[in-house]
Amino acid sequence: MLVDRDAVSVPFAGELFLRLAEEDRLVIDAARADAAIAALERALSAVQARVRVLRRWQRVPVQRLDDLPDALADDIVHAAFADQLAPGRLEHAEIELPKYIDALRRARRPGPTIDDDR
Repeated sequence: MLVDRDAVSVPFAGELFLRLAEEDRLVIDAARADAAIAALERALSAVQARVRVLRRWQRVPVQRLDDLPDALADDIVHAAFADQLAPGRLEHAEIELPKYIDALRRARRPGPTIDDDR
């Protein structure tokens, strides 16, 4: 069940983070930014995989989990369950997570040097 993006409440703040990074009001040391970016990229990959599974499943004329390999059936069940709990959130996350990643890249600053500690 894919939902219209406009019908979903807005739990994300991608545009705000981008604006803060552009204005240099969001600044993060490189190590923390890199770790956060890596985590967000993993989350985005998982979200994209679930959205792909949902979209393919919805195009199947006769939806029968019994006809699928167990691993694929499990993926479909997990994606469908997530979409049932929060309709449209996966698609919204797929749009917003890249904004967070971009904002963190813009906000990334080198860590303190030895001279900075004096």
